[in-house]
Amino acid sequence: MKYILILIFLLNFNCNKSDLIALNCIKAKLVLQGLCMNYVIQIIEGNVDSSLFETIWINPITNVNYQNVFGLGSICTFPSTIKEGDEFYFTISKEQVIQTCPQCQAYSPTPNKKIAIQICNK
Repeated sequence: MKYILILIFLLNFNCNKSDLIALNCIKAKLVLQGLCMNYVIQIIEGNVDSSLFETIWINPITNVNYQNVFGLGSICTFPSTIKEGDEFYFTISKEQVIQTCPQCQAYSPTPNKKIAIQICNK
C-alpha cells in the first residue's frame, strides 16, 4: 500500500519544465545585435562569476549604458532565431570553444569580456 501511495504521488506531481530551466540555466537577454555576430548579452538571473562579465559597459558609439553584460564568445553555435530584445536561457561552456564557422570582420563594439555559451533547450 505504501508503494502505491508513493506511485500515485509521483504520477500526480506536476513538474513545470520552465522551473527546471530556471534552476539549471542562466536567464539572459540579447541587448545588442551588432554586425558580424558582435553580440552583447545581459545577464538577467542566475549565479555567474562576476569576473566573467562587465558590471557596467558603455557603448562607445551610442553612449548607452549596459549592466551585467558580456560579448558573445561562441558565435558559431548561437541560434539565428534569437533577436535583439529576446530573452533566453544558457549555460557557460566548460570546454574551450574553437570557432570553425566563417566570420566577417566588420566591427561593432562589444564588452572586452567574452563568454562562450550554450543555449538551454526549452
